[in-house]
Amino acid sequence: MTTALVISTYNSPEALNIIIDAISKQFKIPNEIIIAEDGNDSKTLKIVNFWKNKISSKFIHIQQKDSGFRKALILNKAIKSSHSDYIIQIDGDCIPDEYFIYDHLANAKKGCYLYGTRVHIKKNYISEVLWCLEHKNQKLIFSFFSPKIKKRFRKVRLPFLSIFYKKKHKISHKFRGCNTSFWRQDFIAVNGYDNDFIGWGREDSDLMIRMHNNGVMCKRLKFVGVVYHLDHDQKDETGFLKNNLIQTDSVLNKRIKALNGLFESTHEI
Repeated sequence: MTTALVISTYNSPEALNIIIDAISKQFKIPNEIIIAEDGNDSKTLKIVNFWKNKISSKFIHIQQKDSGFRKALILNKAIKSSHSDYIIQIDGDCIPDEYFIYDHLANAKKGCYLYGTRVHIKKNYISEVLWCLEHKNQKLIFSFFSPKIKKRFRKVRLPFLSIFYKKKHKISHKFRGCNTSFWRQDFIAVNGYDNDFIGWGREDSDLMIRMHNNGVMCKRLKFVGVVYHLDHDQKDETGFLKNNLIQTDSVLNKRIKALNGLFESTHEI
């Protein structure tokens, strides 16, 4: 089984550099690392070029015109570029712990997607943590009692306890697209993300609702598959109402395929 790690990012080269550094130290390295950049920042390109020959993974960098929040579209383009069987997906503000890739692959089962948890690095400590990680002065191993994190129980890695979390037929309210994985064929079957999602919110949960409508189940990763989330101000929610209506349509009409999705993404710039 081959795997791709897809990282969605926007104008956050410092965080991206630290994320890729964390990937380079993974217990299991992905076959592909795909940077899905919702924009075309030259600093991001420099980070990608710096790391290309330092990790054995194949690097793919997908960009698009900076025309507002179009995460669904850039993720479609990114995943379309992949040749891997299995897709693991994180956001550009989430730093994976060293067993992150291994844990997702160890729990991957046909006909099921996974969603994990995140430990929060408090907003007032972000600049300090980024500086320390950038200058190799601090490992990404926070003490359980560290004042810099919250949701600290999520950092406990106990794989033998994760087996008690069973597969479910419906999406969980705890699902977050910043830490998820799925089979590429299941993604293709629902025509990927819906490109009509513009602005923050619902594009990831809509994808999983349509997967459920197509018979795919889900499993929560608990005590494994941890990421550290760099807390930040709330995203611009001006498009949320429209996005919520799209998702509601997927629920009420049991929609499976996006009308404007994966296969239509090549027509967008």
